[in-house]
Amino acid sequence: MDQQQEEQAMTAERTPVADPITLEVVDLMARLVGLFHREYEEAAAARSLTGAQAKVLALLRRGPMPMRHIAQTLSCEPSNITGIVDRLEGRGFVTRESDPQDRRVKLVVATEAGRSASTELRESLNFAREPLAALDGDERAQLRDLLRRMLDSTSGTAPGPASAPGPASPGGRAG
Repeated sequence: MDQQQEEQAMTAERTPVADPITLEVVDLMARLVGLFHREYEEAAAARSLTGAQAKVLALLRRGPMPMRHIAQTLSCEPSNITGIVDRLEGRGFVTRESDPQDRRVKLVVATEAGRSASTELRESLNFAREPLAALDGDERAQLRDLLRRMLDSTSGTAPGPASAPGPASPGGRAG
């Protein structure tokens, strides 16, 4: 066996083979994410928001946030967030304020109208209610705990209640 074959054999030993259950779970999760994404975009559009604008408002449920942090959380370019925040500010949903800790940093702050729009959008999402209604309270708690554990193992922190504003968005232009 030559060196290249040995390296390939060692790589194959370290690469876990996905079992049929894992593959099915991944497929089922992808279907759920697709359903959620579609409903989230429709709910945002019904309120004359883009999906990206709705996600920014949802992130701001955590509190004021620097635009750089919003961009990192949504995995997009800071210049993209600037345009999104400009449009939200024009509609009275957010304001920009200086960070009291560092006056060079601008925080995006949801206004009462922005918080109300985000709450209304979130409450209008029926996607999760229907599938979750098939589970009793203990099963929903178990699912929550399993999902937190899965996320914990990849990111180091489990999401809080307002951590998941909506489907992930690519770094392209949105707004």
